[in-house]
Parts: sequence; C-alpha cells; structure tokens
Amino acid sequence: MRNVKKIAVALVLFVAATGFVNAQSKVAHINVQQLLSEMPDMKQAQSELKKLEETYTADIKGSMTEFENKATQYRNESTSKTREENEKRALELQEIQKNIQNAEQTAMQQLQQKQQELFAPISEKAKAAIEKVAAAQGFDYVMDATPGLSLIVAKGKDLLPDVKQELGF
Repeated sequence: MRNVKKIAVALVLFVAATGFVNAQSKVAHINVQQLLSEMPDMKQAQSELKKLEETYTADIKGSMTEFENKATQYRNESTSKTREENEKRALELQEIQKNIQNAEQTAMQQLQQKQQELFAPISEKAKAAIEKVAAAQGFDYVMDATPGLSLIVAKGKDLLPDVKQELGF
C-alpha cells in the first residue's frame, strides 16, 4: 500500500513537472525594421522608388514652370487684351493649375501603390526567413524588437544575424 502511494505521488510529480516544462515556451526577438532596411532587395526597391519619385517631381516642376511662364505672359499682355480674352485666359490658368494638382495627387497615389507592390514580397521573404530560422532553432515565439514597439526587455536570443545569413547577406 505504501509503495502504491509512493508510485502515485511520483507519477503525479512527474506529470506536473512534465507539464511545467512543456508550458515554458522558447522566445526570441528580432528588429524587423533593421532587417528590412538592410536587405539588398529593400535597398533596390527604395532606389527604384526614388527614381520614380524624381521622374514625377521633374514632370510636375516642368508643368509648374510652364504655368508660371504662361501666367506671367498673360499678366504682361492683359492691358492689350479685351476683358473677355483676359477672363478666358484666367479660366485657362485655373484649369492648368487644377491639372497640376490632380497630377500631384495621382503621382502620390502611384508612388504609394508602387511602394506596396515592391515592399510586399520583400516583407514576405523576411517573414518566411524568420519563421524558418525560428523553427530550425526551436523557438515558439519571435517578438519584434523594433524600437517604439511593445518589447521592453530583449534578453533572449536575437535572430537578426541568423535570419540575415538565411537570406544570404
């Protein structure tokens, strides 16, 4: 009877200890923003976005210069034109200005869309690499250690070097 109690107590202690060990999860952290900013793909995407932005900026500046030149010309000629012609020219300038504003809005939207197109696969690639490294090293959770997020203490394993190696840089 005593042996049965001892075995039962030992069995309960063993189950409790096993449950406690299994309840502990391995946690690592990684600064996702740093990883993304250091990825060669991201640098290439940012370069492409910058070129596109410069193209849009040059086009809009060209339109603005054309508008300003035309406005100056119309102002200088306004005394020699009839009131109807001056009103017609004023409407023309308003239309040009409206077109420039529309072009600026369209450019911003297209830049945002292009950014999403370029950055989405890069983010997915980073996420897949993080998941692969975490799984290979037996981590259950990986916290984002980007400054300003909710991670306060980062004493655990930093996966950044391993993920960078996985991505090949």
